[in-house]
Amino acid sequence: VQLQASGGGLVQSGGSRRLSCSASGRTISRYGMAWFRQAPGKERDFVAAINWSGVSTRYADSVKDRFTISRDNAKNTVYLQMNSLKPEDTAVYYCAADYLPMGVPTTLRAYDTWGQGTLVTVSS
Repeated sequence: VQLQASGGGLVQSGGSRRLSCSASGRTISRYGMAWFRQAPGKERDFVAAINWSGVSTRYADSVKDRFTISRDNAKNTVYLQMNSLKPEDTAVYYCAADYLPMGVPTTLRAYDTWGQGTLVTVSS
């Protein structure tokens, strides 16, 4: 499966943005999906993950109650709705896929397919 992230851009603090991750090559219906982010000079960190059906989700504490991950298997797309954005949310956001995962993984090493990143810049 190939992943293509989009939707990044410049947004003001307190604003909202929705990222999309479109998959091609295979259906994502058997994949756990996740978003990670990497700020300048920092490591890539977990943001949110969702199981194959969309029933189970997990979030990093820093984004809980502000970000929502969802998926539309019919459209082969995963979304990240980001609300109440803060300058510290500025990063390159990556989507990732894990084939038939156990549970809802939150570690980088659990995901073996990655898309290119999309940059989100939050101005203060």
